[in-house]
Amino acid sequence: MSHIAFLLVPGLHLLDLAGPAQVFSTASDLGHPYTLSYIADQPLVPTAQGLPLAARPDWPELGPDDLIVVPGWRAPTLAAGPALGAASLRSLRDHHSRGGTVASVCAGAEALGRAGLLDGRRCTTHHDVQDELARRYPRATVIRDVLHTTDDRVVTSAGIASGIDLALHLVATRHGPAVAAQVARDMVVYARRNGHEPQTSAMLRHRSHLNDTVHRAQDLLDARFDQPLPLPALAAAVGVSERTLTRLFTRATGGLTPLRYQQTLRLERAEHLISHGATRDAAARAVGFEDPRMLRRLRARQT
Repeated sequence: MSHIAFLLVPGLHLLDLAGPAQVFSTASDLGHPYTLSYIADQPLVPTAQGLPLAARPDWPELGPDDLIVVPGWRAPTLAAGPALGAASLRSLRDHHSRGGTVASVCAGAEALGRAGLLDGRRCTTHHDVQDELARRYPRATVIRDVLHTTDDRVVTSAGIASGIDLALHLVATRHGPAVAAQVARDMVVYARRNGHEPQTSAMLRHRSHLNDTVHRAQDLLDARFDQPLPLPALAAAVGVSERTLTRLFTRATGGLTPLRYQQTLRLERAEHLISHGATRDAAARAVGFEDPRMLRRLRARQT
């Protein structure tokens, strides 16, 4: 039985903690037992969302098969984050030196950095603080725009929901991808994402505008990206002319037409399928390309 110890820091984000905890709890329900513990420098830990959490001050006995996870927290900068006790940092170092694995979600990478565990290793964090992490720990190699990294039993992940991806990755490593997929299904997670997938999907990159008409069009494209959705039908659905929709869409998304946006969605989904073992032709058909050569052309253009 593996022990998962969560190191709780004041101001932590609930989802940074709850996501990975749910993954390992669900794995236990499926017959792969884990013991979960919550440790902190203080018995009651305030969270960024206002719900205080109870924690134990003493560390359990941990072995090489066990894991320590540090969830991220809310702070204007990494440097301005909450203080971490010397005993907690020492516990992180000692567990790793004894052959154990340590992991972080989002700003939790800062705790690993303070413990000296990022030096000489690849790591990542939330895209908003990647540059600061690189400045604070110049001996680390910060990998940008990925969901999670693993280097010598130091596992780091990007922001918030990527903690679920990190935990599913660890479950897959220990028990195989089929178990991880079963956990993801039970959690109603859309798909288990690989670590190298980008932190900011097309839906996030091109939906930060305030144009309601374009958002309605994008809602349709997001839901039906694998189906034919001609411009006349799309424009009629959102109640504007084709010319007006193209003009508004291009301005709001930074230069994408509705067709290019749909192709971007298809390409991202195809890349995901290919990374999980699908052939290029099968991926092309699954995302709506009648001719697989279109996918090859888009991938070549992206490269």
